[in-house]
Amino acid sequence: MRRQLCDVRANWQSIVEEDGLVWHSINDQTYWLEGAYYAFHPHEIDAIERATAEVYQLFIAAGDKLVSGEGDWLDRFHIPRIAHHAIREAWEKEPPSLNYGRFDFGFGEDGVPRLFEFNCDTPTSLLEASVIQWRWKEGLFPERDQFNSLHEKLVARWAAMLGPLDRGKPLHFTHAAEVSGEDAITTAYLRDTAEAAGFSTKAVFINEIGLDAEGRFVDQDDLLISQIYKLYPWEWMLDDNYAAAVIDQLDATLWLEPIWKMLWSNKAILAVLYEMTPDCPYLLPASLERPLSNSYVKKPLLSREGANVSIIQDGKLLTDTGGGYGAEGYVYQQLFDLPSLDGAYPIIGSWIVDGDPAGIGMREDGLITGNGARFLPHIIDEEPCF
Repeated sequence: MRRQLCDVRANWQSIVEEDGLVWHSINDQTYWLEGAYYAFHPHEIDAIERATAEVYQLFIAAGDKLVSGEGDWLDRFHIPRIAHHAIREAWEKEPPSLNYGRFDFGFGEDGVPRLFEFNCDTPTSLLEASVIQWRWKEGLFPERDQFNSLHEKLVARWAAMLGPLDRGKPLHFTHAAEVSGEDAITTAYLRDTAEAAGFSTKAVFINEIGLDAEGRFVDQDDLLISQIYKLYPWEWMLDDNYAAAVIDQLDATLWLEPIWKMLWSNKAILAVLYEMTPDCPYLLPASLERPLSNSYVKKPLLSREGANVSIIQDGKLLTDTGGGYGAEGYVYQQLFDLPSLDGAYPIIGSWIVDGDPAGIGMREDGLITGNGARFLPHIIDEEPCF
């Protein structure tokens, strides 16, 4: 894996905005970085693809363990009791699901990806990883390949759900109103992929959803919501005044993604995975009780964008971030020595759609990857990387 400098396309802002990425800069700081890219050898791409597929299977096995009724795992995940039965039922019945997500991997000189976490309830950086970086590659490196079939796999997955879902009713898409536009972009892109697959769609802000006289969910026009994609965390929904109604109406309103995603999106699952398969080369030692070494990362179970994360090296605090998470508990994951390339610490976001690896997106930041991390494109290159 190499970080390479390159030319910046003329009028690149207009180009990415044309494809929907209006969120390309944050407070005068560039988010979509044009002047550099990451080059991977085909063997490295093979290793990432293999790790993605195998780790996905580990998550399925972990889900089976969590809903088996043995132990108190759902309580240890700090999942509200009101949702326990619904999660177990959804896991067993498998309601329609886009079933996509982004594994965040560290990647060192040994060429073995190490799992940091799985973003599978409300993952972002989706448009960048699919359409935006592909168009960049076609413009600058048309002769090169890219590990990127994300757009095609998303459309195909929506198409596969045309039967299970009700094509005679609109598929709603919702997110919270926010200043940056990141959630709006991601939701709009997924809405586009659903329409490309044949769905009729309708947008509604999460705060515009209400209940009718019969306790059914309706949109801003009082239209019944029977199927809806949400870019909104399940734990927030269950901390809302409508929590009881959400659980009661699960048979009447299909939420995408399903409530069982609370199992996979909770960082406590990192400890479950390690307990089940401690010899897996893709897993870092992790525990809910205590650090397993003197160098570790302390992560809240439900934090987002790197909030409230602490890095301890040789028993001393190296760096940390603020935020509003932590009351739900922490997981302690062994520290991985990320390579520093030109002063940046890269994270590989490896996408999966219903069990199929679908491509990667690169983000770089300091030692803790936060909301201000930069996104860089990548290519596949035959040159040796080390």
